[in-house]
Amino acid sequence: MSGQFINLTDDNLNQEHLCCAIADKKHQAGVAVKKQWLRERIAEGHVFRKLDEKGKVFIEYAPLETAWAPVLGENYLYVYCLWVAGSFKGKGYGKSLLQYCINDAKEKGKSGVCVLSSKKKKPFLSDRKFFLKYGFEVVDTVGSTAGSGASNGTGNEYELLALSFDGEKPRFSERAKEMKISSKALTIYYGLQCPYIPDCIKQVEEYCHGNHIPLNLIAVDTLEKAKNLPCIFNNWAVFYEGKFETNHLLNETFLKKKFGFSSIV
Repeated sequence: MSGQFINLTDDNLNQEHLCCAIADKKHQAGVAVKKQWLRERIAEGHVFRKLDEKGKVFIEYAPLETAWAPVLGENYLYVYCLWVAGSFKGKGYGKSLLQYCINDAKEKGKSGVCVLSSKKKKPFLSDRKFFLKYGFEVVDTVGSTAGSGASNGTGNEYELLALSFDGEKPRFSERAKEMKISSKALTIYYGLQCPYIPDCIKQVEEYCHGNHIPLNLIAVDTLEKAKNLPCIFNNWAVFYEGKFETNHLLNETFLKKKFGFSSIV
């Protein structure tokens, strides 16, 4: 292994692989969509840095002002994803990637770095223990209305972690803290940043259509929409019966397991 990292640029984007969908052929259409999304974001200061190997080792972050997330604040960097998988774990790559981001923030005169996480580990969200280890702290929280029929939800389970250099702290938007919508139908807010999403959308559409399950798909295709979402958002947010349920990507198996869907007329 080389241990060398590279940043995706407008010049190398076409020939470089995207780590998160490197081995799965069914997601290649999503890779093309993601690359187009990236091409438009790179000019805004978006960074995708990865290990120069065929593996899932990368960090992706952007200036908070142009980050597609319902997080507000000034002069911060927002980490979308930090992922080290498989045989690449335990080699210090995660530390190297995070330190690069922190150093980048300091060199650019930023106030700090922030990231979405949760009290309990959840798929597609950053591991809070890792970030707390490097000096991040909880600066804001959001509760959830989902789970076990509890009217008061499950507390402040989603967290905004931040490493502040000057005392300034970012925050979730007030709209994001609502975690509910008026529609009772299965509703999914989705972006195009994750290459897994186009195939997930296809599976969900086919299953819901075939089983007469009402479905609302809402594309988050502008920065304004992303900043004004009614929930925490990491490219994907699922509501049912008006309540936020999960940020887990859905397919037929998960629909049956999570919601018990078979057929709804």
